Amino acid sequence: MSDAIRLLDIREDVLSTDEVLAAVADPTAGGTALFIGTVRNHDHEKPVDQLSYEAHPDALDHLRTVAERVCADSAVTALAAVHRTGDLKIGDAAVIVAVAAAHRDVAFAACRQLIDDLKAEVPIWKHQHFTDGASEWVGAH
Repeated sequence: MSDAIRLLDIREDVLSTDEVLAAVADPTAGGTALFIGTVRNHDHEKPVDQLSYEAHPDALDHLRTVAERVCADSAVTALAAVHRTGDLKIGDAAVIVAVAAAHRDVAFAACRQLIDDLKAEVPIWKHQHFTDGASEWVGAH
């Protein structure tokens, strides 16, 4: 495991930006990039009233693989990623990722890679319910 990986988790508890920022705090970092993915009230131009996330039992292992790949860049000082499961309400944080590095360009690029690869590769599925009674699963890898 890379020493730069400070926090990785998939949990039902409410996510905290303070926890994620504290995890990546480092005196050698000149820049920290943070991304918060929140539950929005629409998708496909249809109103959403609730959703839930489910994770495969091996999802944390996949998240670790993604994090290790991002940390392969020695310019990454610290990394944290947490994703929520269970029932979420509109406005809730579903995922929070952060990367700290000596310079902002590295932090921005690594944070972008982290969230993009997490969404593409980690087996976490969203079940969203629309106000018209329809529902759909999103992200089934």
